[in-house]
Amino acid sequence: MSSVTPQAGIALSLVGIGCGNPGQLTQDAIRAINAADLILIPRKGDEKSELADLRRGICRDVLSSEKTLIVEFDLPVRNAGEADYRKGVDDWHDAVAAAWSKAIKNHLGRNGRVALLIWGDPSLYDSSLRIARRLDPPPEIEVVPGVTSIQALCAAHALPLNEIGESFLVTTGRRLREDGWPAGTNTVVVMLDGGTAFQSLDPAGLHIWWGAYLGMANEILISGALAEAGPRIAAARSEARTRHGWIMDSYILKRGR
Repeated sequence: MSSVTPQAGIALSLVGIGCGNPGQLTQDAIRAINAADLILIPRKGDEKSELADLRRGICRDVLSSEKTLIVEFDLPVRNAGEADYRKGVDDWHDAVAAAWSKAIKNHLGRNGRVALLIWGDPSLYDSSLRIARRLDPPPEIEVVPGVTSIQALCAAHALPLNEIGESFLVTTGRRLREDGWPAGTNTVVVMLDGGTAFQSLDPAGLHIWWGAYLGMANEILISGALAEAGPRIAAARSEARTRHGWIMDSYILKRGR
């Protein structure tokens, strides 16, 4: 559990719910959901309505109290065209924090427990903790860990992440595209790739394990030598994004395997 000293009686639970499979919920996650007076569900537009549907389904399945209030709100959109990437993210976090604060104030006032259901885990490539510390007034923060996409991806491919005695690096598609293969490691985990950054690499000697919609009914898995599997992944990714309107995917690259 991570916390800051509260100046008001609001407690905020950031609950990791895994990667889309309700079976990945831990007992601690179910406890935190049922302890909430208010559950906030973000809406990310019609194209990503499945993400809100999944959160609604979890609440329907595990909530045992009819007194818990479930409130949906529109999540502010980050300005992807901002020239200064860090400033764009910073401004977006301020906007999201303001939306959270408004929803909490309107529906709970200054006392009670709020829960947000976080895809994957709140600590790994997720902004919830940074946003939570911008709330006014600052709440007491509880973090409930969840299954990450890295764990789900390795499990789906029955793949040990690290080689014996070796480290691995977790990075983003943007960093891989801009910086190339990271020095000093033979295993790279790539998250938040808005495209197919692996196509910017020389595929010689590289293998890839890719997965989309991990844990969900429409899960897609492809693996193999990057030179052969890369084009298949790019095609499958494009088709799936067109069909669903959104995609969440991640992949692991290994060199010299």
